Amino acid sequence: MASFRTRVTMLASATALATGALVPAQLAGAQPAAAASYQWAALGDSYTAGVIPAAGDTFEVPRDGCERTDQSYPQVIDRDLGSLFDLTNVSCGAATIENVTFRAQEPIGRHLPPLSEDPDYPFPAVPPQSAAVGPGTDVITVGAGGNTLGFADILMTCLQFGGGSGGVGTPCKDDLADDIPARLNKVSGDYDEMFTVLHERAPHAKILAVGYPTVIPKDTSKCQYNHLEQFGSITQGDLDWLRQDVLEPLNKVIDKAAAAHDAARFVDLYDSTLDHSVCDAGKWVEGIFTRVPDQLAFVHPNARGHRNAADHVAAAMLDAIGVN
Repeated sequence: MASFRTRVTMLASATALATGALVPAQLAGAQPAAAASYQWAALGDSYTAGVIPAAGDTFEVPRDGCERTDQSYPQVIDRDLGSLFDLTNVSCGAATIENVTFRAQEPIGRHLPPLSEDPDYPFPAVPPQSAAVGPGTDVITVGAGGNTLGFADILMTCLQFGGGSGGVGTPCKDDLADDIPARLNKVSGDYDEMFTVLHERAPHAKILAVGYPTVIPKDTSKCQYNHLEQFGSITQGDLDWLRQDVLEPLNKVIDKAAAAHDAARFVDLYDSTLDHSVCDAGKWVEGIFTRVPDQLAFVHPNARGHRNAADHVAAAMLDAIGVN
């Protein structure tokens, strides 16, 4: 199969040839743009929305607190394939699976005390993201689960316990490990409900469940203790635990949930990002800070990570509509 970027080039060339065949050259510049063929709804949390400055600039005016950025993967795909897909992007930072399915959300913007304060906080509630899909929706991409799992709270706990450990041991694992199976079960149940609701609202849509990229390297000796542009005070032992028992199982839960629904498919971002973790030189995910002390990232993909996600998600979208 041709690579995604090759397929985009071929698709653009075919579109240009078709347009040239139908429209006289002297009139081509006066013709209105053709309507996109497929309706696409992008749903999800901050790993979809972008949120951090390293993933581009926010573009909503006025801000709604969801912090969608112009280098996030839905916007990258929109620039690549906008002639084919008409995008509705309602992804929102801090969204849970319930916020996608049925629960209105009060966005937090970049308000994460004590690490950051957002002068525009609080923001008005936004509707459940499923309201953006309907019978005419052809493709739904959704990336969620980290906030249902409580990953941000887990990170904060690991930072606090690690700060008092001198970098030794697994204080965070010792405190939280017993809770993780129940949290993962919650993600599984919420995904099943979400897929059911999305299928009811958009019965003909293909649903692509987008997984999470590699955040923590397999070799955690790459991660320097108290390095704030990596994982700060989280111990090496707790990083191993977070990777093996929290983040990798989260992707497996999403994959399994998608496999149980005929209209859904899992899009894996983990394998393609194995050498681009927070602690790698060519990182595609930022650490606690992108730049200390004024650019908080709190472990989110940067523009390079979103570019990679765009390639994989767009390839899955083209497959979903039968463009091979």
